[in-house]
Amino acid sequence: MITALGTGIGKDDFAVAKLRYGKVIIMTDADVDGSHIRTLLLTFFFRHMTELILRGHVFIAQPPLYRIKKGKSEKYIKDEKEFTKEIMRRATENLTLEIHSNGNGAKAVLEGVELRTFLLNLDEYEQMFHKVERRLRDSRVVEALSNIELKVDHKAEFQDEANLKPVLEALQKLGVNPEMRQDEEHSSYAVVFHDSTNAERPIGLALAAQPEFRRFRALARAIARFNEPPFVVVKSERRDSQPNWLDLLNYVKNEGKKDASVQRYKGLGEMNAEQLAETTMNPAKRTLLQVRLEDAVECEEIFSTLMGEDVEARRKFIEENALDVKNLDV
Repeated sequence: MITALGTGIGKDDFAVAKLRYGKVIIMTDADVDGSHIRTLLLTFFFRHMTELILRGHVFIAQPPLYRIKKGKSEKYIKDEKEFTKEIMRRATENLTLEIHSNGNGAKAVLEGVELRTFLLNLDEYEQMFHKVERRLRDSRVVEALSNIELKVDHKAEFQDEANLKPVLEALQKLGVNPEMRQDEEHSSYAVVFHDSTNAERPIGLALAAQPEFRRFRALARAIARFNEPPFVVVKSERRDSQPNWLDLLNYVKNEGKKDASVQRYKGLGEMNAEQLAETTMNPAKRTLLQVRLEDAVECEEIFSTLMGEDVEARRKFIEENALDVKNLDV
């Protein structure tokens, strides 16, 4: 690789003027192994050819993750978020949703953009639900915390014991034997319960400070207006009742995939030559992500922690961030 680039390597031999290519593009598979290889290559460029990054020569290829084919039409999609948007768009083209309010018996009918917005919020809500669940280890507790009437969003709310009593009562109904505790150091209160492994799980300031919990609560408020099951999905003359938001979400996703061929590319090798040329190699159509060095000090710290020889620092980083892992290959 050093020979191919032509710049040489090392403090005395490296010469960016000898670079043979305007773009150095890293292309790896879209799985965990590919991410590892990409990180190794980025570490090499950061350590030994930093000037290439500073001058904007290093790029990461963004091959599509999905291909959706229906009849003669096909579409390549870059990531999970865009895939969900496309599926929702297809599903809601000829579908409406009826919601009967439990409060006053009124019926709301969602369709088009309003329906897609509600469904996309539900999809992200599901993702945040599972992230919070990884911290609390009990889906019933997470469901209880989706109650938008609870005052568990701001620091000041945890400083008043009365605000935590409804949380305590909700968990008591679940039978998890919660208890109220005072945090004298932070002048606040927390509700603590034990998970299935008997580990303590506090609902307090630390949980409320987590980005995924804040987003979970924000989404709970966003979907609250229409999150009143059962939901009736109407398509042509067919009417299907869904008992809860999760069944509704899965039903609509399946509708969006119906009669279409969906292919997920785990690796570049799964594409045939024509697909690879059309999506990843063609300069007119491909998508590239430029690697930029915006904070050298922070980059140095991250690379030293993750790729350096200090095992204890790496172990500490893993322990502190284990619950935030998105893609785990075991």
